Amino acid sequence: MSAEAIVDATRRWLERAVIGLNLCPFAKAVHARRQIRYSVSDATSARELRGDLGRELEWLAHADAEAVDTTLLIHPHALNDFTDYNRFLGAADVLLVELGLEGVLQIASFHPDYEFADCAPDAIDNYSNRSPYPMLHLLREASIDRAVAAFPDPSAIYGRNIRTLRRLGHDGWRALWRDD
Repeated sequence: MSAEAIVDATRRWLERAVIGLNLCPFAKAVHARRQIRYSVSDATSARELRGDLGRELEWLAHADAEAVDTTLLIHPHALNDFTDYNRFLGAADVLLVELGLEGVLQIASFHPDYEFADCAPDAIDNYSNRSPYPMLHLLREASIDRAVAAFPDPSAIYGRNIRTLRRLGHDGWRALWRDD
């Protein structure tokens, strides 16, 4: 699959699920302002992905925030197994510290098989973090701080998302992807 097709599928997921279901109330603005960088990694191993992640973290840290506020590092060929992916997240946080970017950037996680620790694998709750491909979402701490300050109760987002997904159910989730 081409990088363009991977980005298109990711953008569709962002528009229909993340923004369409309001799973992240902060995503709509950066999407509308075209401040999201979509970066597709060719990595096939955790080691290669770590290198790509380091480059993307450095790139975002030095980029103009008005031009690019956040990055989706999509890695369709690496860490397709969720257990391996989940283990990698610790290494990703260590890399943030090594690069001196802790407190500047943070990493959120999305995966096609995402599973919260307290959920069954097929629970609809998991779909709040299920994406078409494994990806690492790189966010600016300053942007998060501004968004959280402007949102009445950010701690309620998770619970609201779970209620939305449970109302939608698996059939409703599948319906999001139909083009009829």
